[in-house]
Amino acid sequence: MRVCRVGLVGAGGVARRHARVLSGFPDVELIGVVDATARAAADLATAHRIPAYGDIGQLLAAGPDAVYVCVPPFAHGPIEEAVVAAGVPMFVEKPVAVDLPTAQRIASLVARRGLLTAVGHHWRYLHAVTRARELLAGRTVRLVSGAWLDRVPPVDWWVRRDRSGGPVVEQAAHVLDLIRLLVGEVTEVTAYGDGNPPPVDGADVDSVTAAALRFAGGAVGTLGAACVLGWKHRAAVEILADGLALTLAEDALVIRDADGQRQLDADPDGARVAVDRAFVDAVRGVGDDVRVPYAEALATHRLAMAVAESAATGRTVRLPSGATAAVPAVVDA
Repeated sequence: MRVCRVGLVGAGGVARRHARVLSGFPDVELIGVVDATARAAADLATAHRIPAYGDIGQLLAAGPDAVYVCVPPFAHGPIEEAVVAAGVPMFVEKPVAVDLPTAQRIASLVARRGLLTAVGHHWRYLHAVTRARELLAGRTVRLVSGAWLDRVPPVDWWVRRDRSGGPVVEQAAHVLDLIRLLVGEVTEVTAYGDGNPPPVDGADVDSVTAAALRFAGGAVGTLGAACVLGWKHRAAVEILADGLALTLAEDALVIRDADGQRQLDADPDGARVAVDRAFVDAVRGVGDDVRVPYAEALATHRLAMAVAESAATGRTVRLPSGATAAVPAVVDA
C-alpha cells in the first residue's frame, strides 16, 4: 500500500486534530468525513478539500483503507459495528463508549474479525512514559496517586452522565490508562462522588470524585477527579516505589531517588503525532507499534466504569481478571 486512504467519522475538535496530523503525512490521503452535524462535516471537508458524506455507509463505499472514529461517548456503537462489518482497520478515540456493554460488544466483534484497531491513548507514546517504565522495572510499587483536576469542556453533552459517562470516564481515562500500564491491574475500587453537579445548566455529573484502588500486585492507590475549575489544573500520576518517587504528567516526568531530583521534559504534541503514525504504519504493513488496540482500551474503560459505578452506588466494585472479563461485580462495602 503506497498511500493509506483514511475516512473520518466525526468533525469535532479531536477529529480536526487528527485530520491536521494525518494530512501532514505524505503517505496518507483523507478521502472524506461524516458527522451528525452537517455544518461541522462541511467545515472540515472544506478545510481539507474532501467530500462530506451523509452517513457511514457512504463513507465506507468510498473505499477507505482505515477509518477514524472520533465521536462523543454516547455515539459509539453502530459506527464501529459498520466499520468492523466492512473489515476496515479502525482507530477509535477514547472513551470507547458511554457504557461497558457497548464496548464489550465492539471488542467481541473486533476479536472475531481479527481486525486491526487502535485507540487514542496517546500518552503511551510519551518518551517520559517509556523512561518511567524503565525506572520502575524490578521495583515494588507501594503507592499510586492519580488526578485529573479540570474544567467543564465547552460542549453541551459533556455534563450529562448518559452522554459523556462523567469526568472519570471521559477525562480521567488517560490517567487510569497510565496507572494500568505502570502499576498493573486494579482488582478493587471504592469511590465516592459528591452528588452535586458543576454549576452548568442541565448538568447531572458529579463535580468531584474520589476513589481508593487496590492492585493485583499489592499496591494501593487513589484517584481524584474534578470539573469545577476554569482551567486544566492537574493531570498526573504519582508513584512511590522502594527508593523511588515519580510524578508523571503530560509535559514532564519528575524523578526523585538516591541521586536527587531531576526532570525529563515530555513532548505531548509529538505523542499525538506518534499515535497516528503508528496506526498508519500498521495499516500500511510497515510497522507494528500500536500500543493500545481496542482490547487493551476496553480494560481501561472497564476500570473507569468501575470507578463510576462505585461512586454512583457507594459500594465497592471488584474487577474480574483476564482479557475477556465480564461486567465488574458490585459488592457490599
